[in-house]
Amino acid sequence: MAPLLQVEDLHVSVEGKEILKGLTLTVRAGEVHALMGPNGSGKSTLSFCLMGHPKYQVTAGRMLSQGQELGGLSPDARAKRGVFLAFQYPIAIPGVTIANFLRASLRGVRGQDVPVREFRQTMKTQLKTLGIPDAFMNRYVNDGFSGGEKKRMEILQMAVLNPALAVLDETDSGLDIDALKTVAAGINALRSPQRGILLITHYQRLLTYVQPDAVHVLVDGRIVRSGGPELALELESKGYEGFKPAIAPAQA
Repeated sequence: MAPLLQVEDLHVSVEGKEILKGLTLTVRAGEVHALMGPNGSGKSTLSFCLMGHPKYQVTAGRMLSQGQELGGLSPDARAKRGVFLAFQYPIAIPGVTIANFLRASLRGVRGQDVPVREFRQTMKTQLKTLGIPDAFMNRYVNDGFSGGEKKRMEILQMAVLNPALAVLDETDSGLDIDALKTVAAGINALRSPQRGILLITHYQRLLTYVQPDAVHVLVDGRIVRSGGPELALELESKGYEGFKPAIAPAQA
């Protein structure tokens, strides 16, 4: 079976400045990968590039999902192919209820209407799985939400859309310990042998609650080290400075 995500020697520029400088990464079904790196290393650039943001220009390399090239596809076409992105900073949509938003999102991904009965059953199942009260559905999308509620909303959207590949861009950003545990529990509830998850994060603390199969360290647009969960602990003790010498040969 082809990997859910296969990134090969990817080079990406933003406004003429190269951010990703030959990134290679593979995520298979059933795997959770953590991508860690300092500010400016290219983590969010990768996430936006995977979803087809027009600001990010691929200058070399390629991105494939289940063996099919993503380059050139619109963001909605990528979503229909099963690629999902949870944003670091989810926006508020006053006046649009979560129920209406999620039904419209599901309709967009499927390319056809979703019967009311089916949608209600889906929501009942996912709300129960994630421990979210039914009243949550009547609120406006992220309007007046705490940081934890916004991230919980992202996880609920992921559950409803049921993507093959989920890219979670700094889902732990700005969360206190209780909110972090809640969001981590949601991610764990959605782990599946059929789904691949790419967790993008600065810190090891999320990985205390979500055990990754692999950890990658991204510095200056390149993955400089890959390993198991123990690599996150090494990173926590060394800091990113301890990994910078690994890229010296590539810069020479």
